[in-house]
Amino acid sequence: MRKLLVVGIGAGNPEHVTIQAINALNRADVLLIPVKGEEKAFLADLRRDICERYVSNPSSRIVEYAVPRRRSDGSYEGGVHDWHHAIAAIYENLLLTEVAENQIVALLVWGDPSLYDSTLRIVEHVRARGSVEFGIEVIPGITSIQALCASHAIPLNRIGLPVEITTGRRLAQEWPPGVDDIIVMLDGVEAYRTVESDDAEIYWGAYVGTPLEITLSGKIGEVREQIVETRRRAREANGWIMDTYLIRRNSSPEEGSGEQ
Repeated sequence: MRKLLVVGIGAGNPEHVTIQAINALNRADVLLIPVKGEEKAFLADLRRDICERYVSNPSSRIVEYAVPRRRSDGSYEGGVHDWHHAIAAIYENLLLTEVAENQIVALLVWGDPSLYDSTLRIVEHVRARGSVEFGIEVIPGITSIQALCASHAIPLNRIGLPVEITTGRRLAQEWPPGVDDIIVMLDGVEAYRTVESDDAEIYWGAYVGTPLEITLSGKIGEVREQIVETRRRAREANGWIMDTYLIRRNSSPEEGSGEQ
């Protein structure tokens, strides 16, 4: 039976790749690399760089595949659903045509497969289609959240306080109840502009972990417009933007003590 390795490769720095991930990539007969058009060629190039650096298995080969664009008309949920099923059809075809019955195939996943990545959901769509049988193994990777906190030299959480991970689309609708610390990912609407507390602290990063990394921090009221302009210039220069940020409200003395 075929085996699928879903390998987290970190947030963009080739040195984020773990020993476990390197060993997994070297077990694979086929390495799948997604290509998302010229504007995001940088992402495919980084995956190729990782393979060139770490894969020493002479019998392995790279297979690239084009990722379809997600339609923007209609509902967000409907667009994502259709997009996932279109990618599932591509995965199914690759498994059937590029991977022999007893071979291992690896998907190189940005960050970690469990955090705001849909690869595992899409793989389950492939399994549900019933045309190809395969086992699955997941190898964790360093996330953009970890890379963000490392770049700002801050802990993710305050002692005794929760952290919520959400999207820019949801933050733009409302601040999550019951928390003062939030991580925002997939923000295409610049939701930090909707935060009413100008005293809240923001730790922002774009392309974290990559050579293109940009970071800014401070009170939202003081750095908001600087982030807006920096983000605009970066997107114009690179053709795409991928940013993550942490917002902390009510910078009161920390409660509780102890370590985990």
